[in-house]
Amino acid sequence: MDDKKGKSSTRAKNKYNSANYDRLYPFVPKGQKAIYEAAAKAAGMSLNDYIITAIEEKMKRDKEEPPQD
Repeated sequence: MDDKKGKSSTRAKNKYNSANYDRLYPFVPKGQKAIYEAAAKAAGMSLNDYIITAIEEKMKRDKEEPPQD
């Protein structure tokens, strides 16, 4: 009997993803996820793309701000 679990296509996708992507596990207060999903949908983006864009925009702003004394 084959001891592999799941479809071969799923195993292939999981193997590809683990080799090419890092995972983030942000925890948010109950109810916030739905708010973030609605904002992403309104922007025509997936939740993942919305979060990545927000992070990159924040990093760009932080880099451009002069240091505060």
